[in-house]
Amino acid sequence: MELTGKQRAYLRGMCNEMPVALYIGKEGVTEGTVQSAREALDARELIKCAVQRGAPLSAREACDTLCEMADAQPVQCIGNRFSIYRENPENKRIELP
Repeated sequence: MELTGKQRAYLRGMCNEMPVALYIGKEGVTEGTVQSAREALDARELIKCAVQRGAPLSAREACDTLCEMADAQPVQCIGNRFSIYRENPENKRIELP
């Protein structure tokens, strides 16, 4: 499912006040990181992630890699932070416009 511009804008607004749920460290995007992202997405559908200073990837690269591996959609990428979304059909928490 590809997000529309209006849906992305709605999700970006929700991300503003969210705390960071997942950090990408010096090992980059590992299988453990992907598993943590999947669990967080199952619980919340929308998560904010941050790339730490020693990480080998930029925030954009980490976002693209994590989205591909966790079957998620990128929402926003600013500086060293990014947000991703994946709908949970069993426990829907966010109603998109």
